[in-house]
Amino acid sequence: MEVNIAAVKALLASPQDVVIFSHRNPDGDAVGSSLGLYHYLRSQGHQVKIILPSEYPDFLGFLPAVEDILIFDDFPEDSKEYIRRATLFFILDFNSFDRIDKVAEGLDKDNRPRIMIDHHLYPEPVADHMFSDPSASSTCEMVYQFIDDLGHAGWVTKDVADCLYTGILTDTGGFKYSTSPALFRTVAKLLEAGTDDYKVQDHIWNSMSEKQLRLLGHCLANRLEILPEYRTGIIYLTKEDYQHFDIRRGDTEGIVNYVLRMHNMMIAAFIHEQPTIVKMSLRSKGEMDVQQICKAHFRGGGHRNAAGGASFAPLGTTINKFKKLLPNYAAEIDAAYHEFNNK
Repeated sequence: MEVNIAAVKALLASPQDVVIFSHRNPDGDAVGSSLGLYHYLRSQGHQVKIILPSEYPDFLGFLPAVEDILIFDDFPEDSKEYIRRATLFFILDFNSFDRIDKVAEGLDKDNRPRIMIDHHLYPEPVADHMFSDPSASSTCEMVYQFIDDLGHAGWVTKDVADCLYTGILTDTGGFKYSTSPALFRTVAKLLEAGTDDYKVQDHIWNSMSEKQLRLLGHCLANRLEILPEYRTGIIYLTKEDYQHFDIRRGDTEGIVNYVLRMHNMMIAAFIHEQPTIVKMSLRSKGEMDVQQICKAHFRGGGHRNAAGGASFAPLGTTINKFKKLLPNYAAEIDAAYHEFNNK
């Protein structure tokens, strides 16, 4: 789905008070795309504020101007004041208002212009101008293309590039998922704009604390179950685990991916118990589509190789439900495995 670039250019032709929204529990793509667009829009003379429903992970603290992000949960009245004054909204890395919870109150009836840039499936009509491409690796890749379509690739500074490169790296798992020739052409442009590949990767992949490293060891030693007949591995965490390790937002980032380091594994599941809900993250290799599992059975969705869902049943019940579903996908798992390994 393509944006009407001429109409967007007209919107941006005069200074605007812009508010950028992204989703609850923001990841590298949500924060990177928001900050990348923030730096670009400010360079064009616009006033810009990023509002996120909840806090971002600590490892993203190196990004330029990350301290200017406003967290709605912490500062609801300040957030509402920025929203009240805004003349233009950007919606990044989500495509339905339920992803931003209370932040969305009244927006569906608000007649101020909204622009969406997002790469998730099944977009809802949340904006006047919807730039939607589920084939894109990340919203950060799309933000670069958006700036380029406006004729402003020359305004992609090092700050813009660092932010967009971060989201691309995290959403592709270090260029393992959703890659394409177009993506690598974009990455080349970001490197030419000044981003330091080594430093950004070091901030992302080498920022674990001792607690996080010990938590990873616990997950792999004590909370990993392998189902070889379905080429699937499950890592789970209980409420007690969260208390014992004092787990905070971002501490479990990337743990699910360790399952897929085993050659024969096609599906990785991370199932963790929260105070009122059980959450699930699924990852897969090749053509194995895990978003269909989340969408059909766990109130979620996402992408073919990376999806999430939730359950209101207890942790054990949720894990057993997931296991009992796997025979229904056995033929698909085997087909995806053989195709993946015979390419």
